[in-house]
Amino acid sequence: MSQSKARITALDFARALAIFGMIIVNYKLAMQAEQSEPGWLQSIAGLFEGRASALFVVLAGIGVSLMTSKSRSSMNGELIRQNRSSLYRRAAFLFIAGVLLLWLDWNADILHYYAVFMLIAALLITTSDNKILGLFFIVLLVSQTFLVFFDYSKGWDLSFQEYTGFWTLEGFLRNLLFNGFHPIFPWLSFFLIGMWIGRKRWLNKENHSKVLLYSLSGTVFFESLSFFLIKWTSPVWGDEVAHYLFGTKPMPPTMLYVLSGICSAMAVIAICLYVVDKFEQSVLTRALINTGQLSLSHYIGHVVIGLGLLDITGYLENGSLVFAMAYSSIYFTIAIIFSHMWRKWITRGPIELLMRKLC
Repeated sequence: MSQSKARITALDFARALAIFGMIIVNYKLAMQAEQSEPGWLQSIAGLFEGRASALFVVLAGIGVSLMTSKSRSSMNGELIRQNRSSLYRRAAFLFIAGVLLLWLDWNADILHYYAVFMLIAALLITTSDNKILGLFFIVLLVSQTFLVFFDYSKGWDLSFQEYTGFWTLEGFLRNLLFNGFHPIFPWLSFFLIGMWIGRKRWLNKENHSKVLLYSLSGTVFFESLSFFLIKWTSPVWGDEVAHYLFGTKPMPPTMLYVLSGICSAMAVIAICLYVVDKFEQSVLTRALINTGQLSLSHYIGHVVIGLGLLDITGYLENGSLVFAMAYSSIYFTIAIIFSHMWRKWITRGPIELLMRKLC
């Protein structure tokens, strides 16, 4: 297998893991099981919070860079226009799909944010690596500044489950840019760093060990820095303010959360590169790669089908973490089997086919 094909299959493998993590987090949220016992299971589920979706967005940025590499290297004007047109159409499709999920009362949708990332990617195809990296740091700093000067809780109820005025222009833009589940500031940072990494040689086989070592070290460093900053500032500013400014939870998304999330995402990607290199021919690995290739279908399906079934049967909002984790695992297992069977006959997933036809 060529290095480029190995990278792509490893990224699909990582997408499958990201989808599984997002299913766990979203089902726990939908079933209102965030504070449910047992504690050890809560700790396991907590590992996925903000990490799975961060991995998903980093992978999106890497994917766009790989997709546009030919036009970028050749600087062929016609090819660049084709890539931009494709990204614009995909952005429109994802935005409409995301709004439909929001209309179905799925507040945690990521697709309408993802659409904005695609629009920005289209504009940045020919932008230099250094400028993309500079833009990453600007978004990161602006985002942390926003947390200091603006009210992050505006629009949210006390449980951060309902958003007042979401369908007004002001509320929609505030949610999109600042205090939604995956706001542009700072979630664009994940996408930009993914674009930057996708242009480098980091994913080549000879760099796997370095990427894994550096990303794991970075995760430990930023999590430790968060811990000590909270410990040192809590006596002065209070525990709530310290966690608000220096925590590594996804809400609010601080600078340390983004940096830690990028490192953990790269660690997972490095592990996936190793797994695919060693076990690419195993049935489970191939099935997970197929699952990642249908990630858009599974994202929409886990909301419409998975949560829809719970709503119909009256098990939605049951508050049981054990049930949420079990249901997530069963749903993902079915998704793996479906993907493996589907890919025997059809190369793209149902939603991917629709997007391909329309875009």
